Amino acid sequence: MGEPTADVDGAGVTPLRRTPQQARSKARLARVLQAAERVLVQEGVEALTTTRVAAEAQVSVGSLYQYLPDRDAIIDALAAGYFTKLEAVMDDVVRAAADRRWDDPVGVLIDAYAAIYRAEHGFRALWFGNGLTERTRGADREHKRRMADGVRRVLLALGVAHDGEALGRACHAAVLAADALAQEAFRRDPEGDADLLDEARIMLRGYLADVTARYPRQRTTRP
Repeated sequence: MGEPTADVDGAGVTPLRRTPQQARSKARLARVLQAAERVLVQEGVEALTTTRVAAEAQVSVGSLYQYLPDRDAIIDALAAGYFTKLEAVMDDVVRAAADRRWDDPVGVLIDAYAAIYRAEHGFRALWFGNGLTERTRGADREHKRRMADGVRRVLLALGVAHDGEALGRACHAAVLAADALAQEAFRRDPEGDADLLDEARIMLRGYLADVTARYPRQRTTRP
């Protein structure tokens, strides 16, 4: 299980009552979030009370209140950590796309996305539960836009599409479809329903092939 990050601002969610400045305080907050994830995975989102999380982290409730005043703030902070991890994986894929020529870039993207679902038990427990806050839902919408921008950057790095508003919109649609299919695949099977993930690959290959045909890279001509 991965460790939730205490840097929650990067993913567009700012649930902290105050941001820790000293290394000791940052370490305490990280420990609290790790404890919150354990509670989430083992007992479900309903168990994420400040009292239960403080006990699991072996800190006082008052100490937890300095940063996370209620359950919604705990949920938002955990979600922000998962968004950050997903976006970091996308950034890695974008950097790799600039150096490699993949035969199946869609397969690379789906596999990278599925790996997060497979490894992050807390992410699945949070998303498949019923405790998402309005703030987290809003941050998720912005997160998907950043992931869509990652897909756009992959296509540009591979040199297969022309940049523009239409390409960004198409990449956003691709991410929304991939996310829905990934969620259903992991609802069916903790390892991801292999057949449904294969269908996701087939669908997205066809869609992105159409996208690159509609918005081909514009080649410059020399006078």
